[in-house]
Amino acid sequence: MGWIIAIIVGGIAGWLASMVMNRNASMGIFWNIVVGCIGSVIGNLIAGPLLGVSGSVQEFSLTGLIIAIVGAVVLLAIVNLIQRGRVR
Repeated sequence: MGWIIAIIVGGIAGWLASMVMNRNASMGIFWNIVVGCIGSVIGNLIAGPLLGVSGSVQEFSLTGLIIAIVGAVVLLAIVNLIQRGRVR
């Protein structure tokens, strides 16, 4: 059951991050899910040691969703730097 919640929360986090980074038109639902799930891992790597906060997308929580969104925004910023040489 946890992986279904991870897909749903990852999709929402990826979609919200793509809206923030103005990449929504170029991403489909699959890439939103991928970005959200990878963003959750990145967010936990950043927030864990720095803030002492962790959240998982396998069990829905607001903290986990926020961490996934922040991590997904960081991931999309890195992708923008690599593709275009600038952050939108």
